[in-house]
Amino acid sequence: MSLKKVTYCHLLKLCVCLMIFIGLSSCSLNYQIKQANKRYDIGEYSAATPRYKRILSRIPRKEKQLKAEIATKLGHCYRFLSDNRRAEAAYRQALRFESHPQDSTFFLHYADVQRENENYKAAAKNYHRFLLLDSTNVWAKNGLLSCDSARLWKKLPQRFSVKKCDYLNSRKSSDFSPVVMNDDGSLILFTSSRVAKGVKGIKNSKITGQRNNDLYTVRRNNKGKWEEAVLLPEGVINTDMDEGVACLGSDGKTIYYTVCRSIPGETHGAEIYYSKRSGNDYSEPKQLIFFKDSTVTIAHPAMSPGGEYLYFVSDHFSGFGGKDIWRVSKKTEEEWNEPENLGPSINTSGDEMFPTFRYDGTLFFSSNGHKGLGGLDIFEAHAMQITEDSTVWSVRNLMQPINSSGDDFSLSFVGRTNNGYFSSNRKDPKGRDKIYYFGEPVVEFALKGEVTDYRGNPLPEATIRIVGDDGTNKKLITKKDGTYSFPLNKQVNYVILASAKGHLNQYSDFSTVNVYKTQTYTKDFSLPSMGQPVRVDNIFFDFGKHTLTSDSESGLKVLVKMLTDNPHVTIEISAHTDHVGSDEFNMKLSQRRAQSVVDYLIENGIDAERLQSQGWGESKPVVVTEEMAKEHAFLKEGQSLDESFVMTLTEQEREIVTQINRRIEFVVLKTTYKMY
Repeated sequence: MSLKKVTYCHLLKLCVCLMIFIGLSSCSLNYQIKQANKRYDIGEYSAATPRYKRILSRIPRKEKQLKAEIATKLGHCYRFLSDNRRAEAAYRQALRFESHPQDSTFFLHYADVQRENENYKAAAKNYHRFLLLDSTNVWAKNGLLSCDSARLWKKLPQRFSVKKCDYLNSRKSSDFSPVVMNDDGSLILFTSSRVAKGVKGIKNSKITGQRNNDLYTVRRNNKGKWEEAVLLPEGVINTDMDEGVACLGSDGKTIYYTVCRSIPGETHGAEIYYSKRSGNDYSEPKQLIFFKDSTVTIAHPAMSPGGEYLYFVSDHFSGFGGKDIWRVSKKTEEEWNEPENLGPSINTSGDEMFPTFRYDGTLFFSSNGHKGLGGLDIFEAHAMQITEDSTVWSVRNLMQPINSSGDDFSLSFVGRTNNGYFSSNRKDPKGRDKIYYFGEPVVEFALKGEVTDYRGNPLPEATIRIVGDDGTNKKLITKKDGTYSFPLNKQVNYVILASAKGHLNQYSDFSTVNVYKTQTYTKDFSLPSMGQPVRVDNIFFDFGKHTLTSDSESGLKVLVKMLTDNPHVTIEISAHTDHVGSDEFNMKLSQRRAQSVVDYLIENGIDAERLQSQGWGESKPVVVTEEMAKEHAFLKEGQSLDESFVMTLTEQEREIVTQINRRIEFVVLKTTYKMY
């Protein structure tokens, strides 16, 4: 056989082998996709994720549509697992393969994870793209509004301080849904996927990638130290199934909790069980059945404070979409009435979950359908209108720092305080839930200030009267340097009066209401003398005219306030000019200027009988005070700034002196107006 024939045969065999290999590879790839999709369809996202990653790397580059489909499903898996960073990257990759995705919800989910990653500008763009396809979608509309709100809310003052609870959280597992079981907060029930001594079923879930959850309690001892978490009875409450998200009944002994059963070949929604405690023993758990369809989820029980209703979460088809919050009242010890949906003021097309209550009946729940910061946010709800058929609720987002761009849920208060616990997966690289403590930070308020005369000299032994709407009524005396200080209370409106012998009074007001950060308020007072002319700063006229300029508003308001603070005082407003111009012109001009000030005061509510005007022209030049001499080196204390002196000065010095001479003053005439 010739070399040419041998070479041809070898090439033919190689081509056949290559075709067989390609065919087998194609079959293998299709099989892998089928297996991954099977996991995905039954909600085993943790099991599906690595499969999709392998498949994506094997798909030929030219098959862009298939690569986009797999990348999209990989993004969905990461999103369900709360790994939003990887979800955003997978969606971005899918968009590179196919600019117009086949998945109709692609841009909605892409926007959702971008918002949770605080990428608000990009999220808003993708909400807009989705709304072009479905302009009526409420979820997308709320998401778009949330992008703007989140940026604004981050700038608002924060009422609470928040910190992660090391004594409740494990290092590598999820810990969530804390329930404070007594008034002093020393006993807490919570849910965890940790592997503790004695637990059953330590394999990781194919849905979440973590082992099934169990219920634990943790106690703070008499020394204030938190003890090791204790597993609730194994085989009774905790099994190899997934248990958690519990509540305490109104009797303090019954525990209602969620169970997710995983049985091969069967489909079950989440279920609610209850068990009664007697000492350290628990009764055999019993299932609560509210709907005939066993595939319908009922979960996250929450008992209202008076025990009238058991609230829960369900994906029942008659709801508003996603998961809704429902409630049911008891008929007998073992029977319940028909459940009722809480309605559209609570429930949306998104998910409303994890209802909890405060002692006063305030409902808290989490939602990704209402306007929020991203993921699940915690909301506060109050029943505003209750009719025979329905209840209308007022709903408010708790904002930062309780809420974040991650999932925040399961709020629980300690007794009647404003402190408590909640769950969040914020900033966790693997989306694991952790328990956080929240509380009102230690906030302290103080008042300090200085009382001086109008020239800035300290007024020792001046009186400060502080009155608050909480009943505060305190009298202080200033120190030798004119200073004073006083501690303040929270949530109080204050009024302060400063007074000193031979001086007019001054009032000021301020408030600590809705202030949640430590703050020192400074209130300084400059008290006008009752025995000497007092210069009024910041009153201006155009050159050679008597019309007040707009820049005079601040100085005029000082006069109005002074007369309002001292209602029994009558004063004379006097105007003075510099030496420029004739004596007659300056006298008339100054009189008109004084009257302009009086007219303004009358227009702003001051009785005309309390006011007189007097123009002095240039006849009363200023006599240099100690303060003026310190400010201007060319002036000496006691020097009269008359025309003969002014003419000896340089042009620059002359301008300073003429400005000093041009002034508005007032002098107190009487202090008994309408006093008797």
